[in-house]
Amino acid sequence: MKMWIALVLVAFAATASAQNCLCESMKWATCDGTPCTCTLMVADKTPQIINCNKMIPKCYLMKAEMYRSSKNLSTRLIGGKPVESAFVDNDGIYDPECENSGIFKAKQCNNTEECWCVNSAGARRTDKGDKTLKCEKLVETNWVRIQLTHKPAATPLNKDNLKTAIADAIHKRYDNFNKAMVEEVEYDADSRMIVVDVKKPKGDRKNDLTNMAYYMEKDVKVLPLFKNQDKFAAIMGDQQVEMENILVYYVDEEPPTFTMKHLSGGIIAVIVVVVLAVVAGLLVLFFARKRQNQRYNKAQPRELEPM
Repeated sequence: MKMWIALVLVAFAATASAQNCLCESMKWATCDGTPCTCTLMVADKTPQIINCNKMIPKCYLMKAEMYRSSKNLSTRLIGGKPVESAFVDNDGIYDPECENSGIFKAKQCNNTEECWCVNSAGARRTDKGDKTLKCEKLVETNWVRIQLTHKPAATPLNKDNLKTAIADAIHKRYDNFNKAMVEEVEYDADSRMIVVDVKKPKGDRKNDLTNMAYYMEKDVKVLPLFKNQDKFAAIMGDQQVEMENILVYYVDEEPPTFTMKHLSGGIIAVIVVVVLAVVAGLLVLFFARKRQNQRYNKAQPRELEPM
């Protein structure tokens, strides 16, 4: 009888342990063992051990998304500048190379012969080149501007309390993110637009703005990466303000180095037309003055030759 009781207790303990072995910060993780170990598949037969006590590094998340997409597993691909050097990630998702710490390698090639340099958010910050391209270092993103549009609210939002509500929501939702970094929040009631500037001092490598922004982007655009599928929302009084659109701008410690060759065709066409118009104008002015000088010379009286 005692043996049966012991077996029941062991089974109960094992069940309880399995129930507690979960990854709250990554819904695609597989967790097992004692102590609990969680992994995330980032390629064929390549489980990446992850720390589920905090948000998963963005580089691992992107690799996992690419892997799941290639296997037709459940996932969806991700689709005003604060300063002139700010930019958005228009290249979408790719299969990145990660350092052992989970940060991006400075040079990315997406398993092709074409390469480019990225910032700490994994966003391309240079023109594309070949395998000989040199990326000296991974440039840190120290400022993200998050442009949100909230769903219609039952009552008008109090602009004065909005910054506190947004900062509290970010802190609670994203791994106790430092609220002090939410520097400014602007609000336009007519468009329902909320602009959140999150900054850290240059040289700060302890706080990662890009992980927070990526998790929020998934919360609003697609589906949460957390096991808890509640979406990001700010609590204001007795109402929960949910978001329906998001756009993230990145500002790096050093400006990006894009050149004209990667401008859109329309912009290049406009530049070419303007240059041709200027050249044509200069040529017209040159020939007009030349004709004027010729007429002037013909009109001058000739001196009489001595007899």
